[in-house]
Amino acid sequence: MKTAGLLRRLPLHLIVIGVCLLWLIPALGLLISSVRPPRLVSSTGWWTALLPPFHFAVENYVEVLNAYGMKRSFLNSLFIAIPSTVIPIIVAAYAAYALSWMRFWGREALFTVIVAALVVPLQMTLIPVLRLLNGLGLSGTFPAVWLAHTAYGLPFAIYLLRNFIGGLPRDLFEAAHIDGAGPLLVFFRLILPLSVPSVASLAIFQFLWVWNDLLVALVYVGGTPSVAPMTVAVSNLVNSLGQNWQLLTAAAFLSMLLPLIVFLVLQRYFVRGILAGAIKG
Repeated sequence: MKTAGLLRRLPLHLIVIGVCLLWLIPALGLLISSVRPPRLVSSTGWWTALLPPFHFAVENYVEVLNAYGMKRSFLNSLFIAIPSTVIPIIVAAYAAYALSWMRFWGREALFTVIVAALVVPLQMTLIPVLRLLNGLGLSGTFPAVWLAHTAYGLPFAIYLLRNFIGGLPRDLFEAAHIDGAGPLLVFFRLILPLSVPSVASLAIFQFLWVWNDLLVALVYVGGTPSVAPMTVAVSNLVNSLGQNWQLLTAAAFLSMLLPLIVFLVLQRYFVRGILAGAIKG
């Protein structure tokens, strides 16, 4: 019986594996091209590097990191992505707790407005927010992009966490209140530990969105090398390097390396957190 079930699911497994392999082919080609000599990149396809004789080197990465400022832009991306992920998660988690378990006037209307904000196109806000940041003297600084990413990420973050936190058992909160726990103690000692899967999945979404963002960074931070993230730096390299594909592929793979690591480390929470946030509440 068990063997028959495995045989019935075999075609599905083969299809999933095939789709995964198709998705991995561009990343594999990017990685191989980034470690090939310039003369081979311009004259042969990346798949020829899989056959002997092998010609691999790391000079492309050394040149990109040292000569084209990718090392600085990598640090800038970290300095943008980490606060822009942590701040909205903390704010959204407490807001979701309040919208789920605290009673106050206008709670449902407020949540409706937050959900409605999900459909507002980001492009509509660029000019008004930029004028506001210029008036505050924050344009072209890290706090500007932190505030922008926090504002843009809060509606989805609150929606996801509110659905998860709202599905927690009421008995837990009643027992905590009987023991004399206040809202902050309940939040830090009860809500956050129980919400780890949902918070982790949200952290993946937010970090990947901020790390891969070009539009928000270009508008609010600009192309200044001292604050420009990797997306802006890679975009500038496309214009400046021309046909030096081996350097462009090295820069592109560097920009996608950290998101891959983050996803692989937190993947066990990903599906569990998304499903929990989708079906509860």
